[in-house]
Amino acid sequence: MTEGRIRRLWTDPEQRRWLAFAALAATYALVSVYRLSTAVLADELTRAFRATGTQLGTLHASFFYVYAAMQLPAGVFADRLGARRTVTVGAAVMSVGGLTFTAATSYPTAFAGRALIGFGGSVLFIAILRFCANWYRAAEFARMSGLTLAVAGFGGVLATTPLAVAVAAAGWRTTLTALSVLGFGLAAAAYLVARDSPADAGFDPIGGVESEAHRASDSASGEAASETPDAPSLRAVLTNARRVLSEPETWLCGAILFSGTGINITVIGLWGIPYLVQTYGLSTTVASTFTLLGSVGLVLGPPTIGFVSDRLGSRTRLIVVGMALYTISFVALAVTGRPPLAVVAVIFFTAGALAGAYALTYTVVKERHAATASGVSTGTVNTMAFTGAAVMPTLMGLALDTYWTGDTIGGARVYTEFGYQVAFGLAAAVSALALVAAIWLHIRADGTVK
Repeated sequence: MTEGRIRRLWTDPEQRRWLAFAALAATYALVSVYRLSTAVLADELTRAFRATGTQLGTLHASFFYVYAAMQLPAGVFADRLGARRTVTVGAAVMSVGGLTFTAATSYPTAFAGRALIGFGGSVLFIAILRFCANWYRAAEFARMSGLTLAVAGFGGVLATTPLAVAVAAAGWRTTLTALSVLGFGLAAAAYLVARDSPADAGFDPIGGVESEAHRASDSASGEAASETPDAPSLRAVLTNARRVLSEPETWLCGAILFSGTGINITVIGLWGIPYLVQTYGLSTTVASTFTLLGSVGLVLGPPTIGFVSDRLGSRTRLIVVGMALYTISFVALAVTGRPPLAVVAVIFFTAGALAGAYALTYTVVKERHAATASGVSTGTVNTMAFTGAAVMPTLMGLALDTYWTGDTIGGARVYTEFGYQVAFGLAAAVSALALVAAIWLHIRADGTVK
């Protein structure tokens, strides 16, 4: 790269926004490594803390209990404090949680450490979407939200086979300690590189991007116009939150995200590898390549579907089609129990790729509200998304414990094939309910959002 191109990367706002996005998004990739790491670590954690399936599911979900509860406050932080400070502090707190988790010698301490990881990581996604609302045009938002999820997919890839290899070589505690150190470095990079808006970076507004002053004047309460342009008043934020929560569309989008996010994170991030190890007799490293396919799907699917959505101007139709295919995938696992491994690979990849369909609900919600409500509106539905991620691991763990064989291998419980069928049947049922919500959302759109 020439000196002139390097200078332009810093001085051209349309170049600078990508540099800043990369710095912010790198922290979110690390979030994904943490939240999906339990699948690779399942046997290690079961032995270290003598956990049952339900306890392992609850330990995995401790990240999401806090994560879900923090999504609406995350929207407030993003709207009031800006993406730069929110991401910096969140990444630092997440790394403190990582160190706590790796040092744990008891289940309660491990639970607290993973919950602290979730607390720090909880604010990053919404803050990044808030950044995108300030730096990218409205017609670019769906593909940017898809690209952000693709970054999470890249983190998910790292949480599969690469993490399994690292843990086999260095041990899980050393590996996660290294991730925590990396997190502190990424927090510093985000603070140094990112700015909340073009104005904060000393630029004129980007053509086609709604100006901050205009956003302030468009605030639902009118209060924000007297505030710093990119920081609406607390009263305005709360007014926006009440409006968002009062709309049926918010709850329909939330139901779709509850299912999609909850199932993907539970299957790819926790029970997918034990299922393959115990049902097919694969090693953890080999089994991790199948969940890696799910993460590859998450890398490819959301930006592709977001791009198609922006080009076609279609949102809810794509959501309906995507959730129908998603439901069929888990019905196939529940009915067959032990299909050919090639089928399992296709299902895992498809489940990851179809995250792009349910991720369109973020765009649906954002487009229904003023730009000053961007953080609150996306944060509200993200609360529902990660409530699913908090609930589904424990429910599937309970289903598996019901069909425990009574045997253990290396301290890890062994479950029956039928137990996994019941667990996948639960996922299919929740997905079917989300499909109903998607159809209802499409009907209610009535030409407004298609």
